[in-house]
Amino acid sequence: MTAWTGGAPAVHIGNVGDFNAQFADGSPAVRRAGGHYACLAAFYSPDPRILVLPRQVDDFWVRELSRVLEWQDIAVYGAVAGEDGGVVEGLRSRPALLERIRRSGLPVITWGRTPESEGLLAPPEPTAGSGSDVGPDGLGQALRVTRRYESKAAAHRLFRTLAPAHPGIVVPAQERLTSRRETARALAARAAAGATVVVKAEYGVGGYGTTVVTPSQIAEAGGARALAKRLARGAVLIEEYVHGSGPLRNLTFDAVVDDKGAVHPVGVGVMDIDGTSYQGVTVGPGTVPDAPAGVAERFAAAVGGALAAEGYRGWYDVDFVMDRAGRLAPVEINLRLTGPAVAFMIQARLARLQGGLPLVRTLDRLPLGARLPAAALADHLGEASLRCRSLGVTLLTTVVTAAFEPDPYVGVALAARTSGALDAAEAVVRSANEALGRMFLETGVSASGPSSGASPRRTRRPRRRRS
Repeated sequence: MTAWTGGAPAVHIGNVGDFNAQFADGSPAVRRAGGHYACLAAFYSPDPRILVLPRQVDDFWVRELSRVLEWQDIAVYGAVAGEDGGVVEGLRSRPALLERIRRSGLPVITWGRTPESEGLLAPPEPTAGSGSDVGPDGLGQALRVTRRYESKAAAHRLFRTLAPAHPGIVVPAQERLTSRRETARALAARAAAGATVVVKAEYGVGGYGTTVVTPSQIAEAGGARALAKRLARGAVLIEEYVHGSGPLRNLTFDAVVDDKGAVHPVGVGVMDIDGTSYQGVTVGPGTVPDAPAGVAERFAAAVGGALAAEGYRGWYDVDFVMDRAGRLAPVEINLRLTGPAVAFMIQARLARLQGGLPLVRTLDRLPLGARLPAAALADHLGEASLRCRSLGVTLLTTVVTAAFEPDPYVGVALAARTSGALDAAEAVVRSANEALGRMFLETGVSASGPSSGASPRRTRRPRRRRS
């Protein structure tokens, strides 16, 4: 992690929504949708000192994280969101907070680069060769590279260029289509050939905007033309489906490009993918065998070298799918912090405090079972943490603001020395949440009822969202 922050404490700004919105014409709805995931800003480095979030968080959350991770004097600023849901807009309306951040002298870390975040704390003059040089479009070079390769079409072209030099890498065929008529024709042709395909929005995050389409699904939809009408307008990508299964189906490799353009590998992880939607990751010793881990690292490092040569600086990852022959198919580049980055940050912090390198599993969207106000949520998570501790597992809450949504959920991270302990702790947490849901479904009253003075309300049975 030295290449990331130089080992220093840092300022963390949760601009997930801002980052995603730049690929959706600045949509306020997209900005607001990133609010809960922005809780992960607590883990943008192993040692936060100032944390800025778009939503309000209760004190119990950061207090417990600080106790377990031994964070010192962390200042938390919640509900820092502008009218459009953007955290940068909100920061601009708080000059005292901006000045505190500037005067701290600490590295400032965001989820990803945006035009607003680049200008927020930038020095008056760009530093030549740093990747921040401003071009005629007004964007820094690193941001231009980010925008270029967040495109799954541009990433695919880079993969095809690099793949011949990397045994064990296979790049699935991809076609870019610019109209629904073209898309319908392409889907019909694939269905006639009996082929399953992956339909992707050119820009997407966490698997959203990505759909696996089988010939039977096309038939059930009433044909390719009817299915094409359900897809997003504009350009879409139709990609060859990589057949495979097993515990190593979905791999990711994270790395950092430092200020001088050198690539520093961070590690490989096994992602939990529900349909096409990212749910979490497991990282740590023995999680991925040496052979596929080596293939992933070498290819991801080559990708990082190409990004660095174009001016990119910062965190990135490459996601892979393993085929039936054990080859890795690269499917996208994320030029920002990532869900797996959170697992690596927690791992680094616990390794520093406890020694050794623990296994870490993140579960970003666990159905909670009932809508809980802060006090009840703190009690529930405290009890789950005690049960995990009895198994030798550390539980950390990573996403805390969605506990009162219509479909309430939490995010957690589990750290242990063995995969068996992780599995047991995950089962404990899931069981506790399910029991909570059963209890309130039986009574028909949510946890917000008598304790808060609110009218009793029935809870909705939790469901896992698919893309």
